[in-house]
Amino acid sequence: MILQKPVILLFGKNGRWLRVAKALSPLGLVLPLADKIAIWLVYRKWRIVRQLRPDIIVNASAYTAVDKAESEPQAAYLINAAVPSALAEEAAAIDALLIHYSTDYVFDGMQAGWYVEDDIPNPQSVYGASKLAGENGIAAVGCRNLIFRTSWVFGAHGGNFAKTILRLAKERESLNVIADQYGAPTSAHLIADVTAQVIVRYWKWCLYWRNYYGLKS
Repeated sequence: MILQKPVILLFGKNGRWLRVAKALSPLGLVLPLADKIAIWLVYRKWRIVRQLRPDIIVNASAYTAVDKAESEPQAAYLINAAVPSALAEEAAAIDALLIHYSTDYVFDGMQAGWYVEDDIPNPQSVYGASKLAGENGIAAVGCRNLIFRTSWVFGAHGGNFAKTILRLAKERESLNVIADQYGAPTSAHLIADVTAQVIVRYWKWCLYWRNYYGLKS
C-alpha cells in the first residue's frame, strides 16, 4: 500500500520557525502562510483553511514580546489566544490535527524542580495568561490537537536571549544579567525535528487506523 503524504498548513513562516518549515517539507506538502492570514480567520474574513482542507495545521504564530505584552494586552491576546481558538474551530470543521506551541510562562515559576503536564498553570504576566488562554481555547473547541510547551527558544533566525547575550558580549566589557530565573534553553532546530517526528508517527498511525477500521462487511 502506498501511503499518501499529508498536506500540512503552517502558520508563522517567519523568523526562527523557518526551521519548522524545512523540517516538515520532506513529510508532505507544506503550505506556509503569514501570521496575518491567521488573524483574518479570527474575524471570519477568509475561510482558507476549509478551502485548502489540510490534514495537519501547525500554528507557529505567536506574540512573543513578554515585556511589551504588558502594555499591549489586546495584541497579545489576539495572536496568542484568539488565533489558536479560530484555528481549532477550522481544524474541527475538517477533522484536521492542530499542532500548537505554548510556553512555560503559563506557570508561576515558584515550583522547585521541573514542571510536568499535569501541574496547575498560574501565569504571572499578560504574555503567560494569553498563551494559557490559547491552550484553553483549543481545549474548549475539542479538535484533535497536540500542544508543545516550549522554554527559552533560540535559533539562528529571529531575536532571542542567546543572540542578545552574544551581541552584548562583543559590545561591552561586563554584563548585568538576571540570575534568579531558571529554564531549559531549547533550540528551534530541536522543536522542528520533534514536530516532524510526531507528525510521522501520527500520520502512520492515522492511516493505519483508517485502513483497519474503514472497511467493514
